Order: sequence, then structure tokens, then C-alpha cells
Amino acid sequence: MIVVKKIVELSVISILLIFIFTPRANAYIDPSSGSYFIQILMAGVLGGIFAVKMSFGRIRERVSRLRRRDKAE
Repeated sequence: MIVVKKIVELSVISILLIFIFTPRANAYIDPSSGSYFIQILMAGVLGGIFAVKMSFGRIRERVSRLRRRDKAE
């Protein structure tokens, strides 16, 4: 869990630094396609975080069961 927290913190810091130090761009993104892209990006990131969280919970549960069995025997 600590590793996941560190990865999330590093990702947030990296994204903030990219937005802070990016030079000014005189570009135009269509509002409908731009918001759609942002929604897809956010859904992917949040879905990935949720999937990793669920996987680590299951793995941790199985390992704890194995440890309890070993101690009981």
C-alpha cells in the first residue's frame, strides 16, 4: 500500500510540474473534443488506480490466509 501511495504522489507531483513549467502554447482545442479527451483520461487513471487497489487487496488477503495456515499447523 505504501508503494501505491508513493506512485500516486509521484504521479501527481510530475503532472503538476509538467503543467507549471510548460511554455505557453497558442493552440485551440474544440470544447467538445477537449472535454471528451479529459473525461477519457480521467476515467482511465481512476479505473487503473481502482483495479490496482482491488488486486493488491486480494493478494494481501491470500498471503495473510497462507500465513495463518502455516502458523496453525
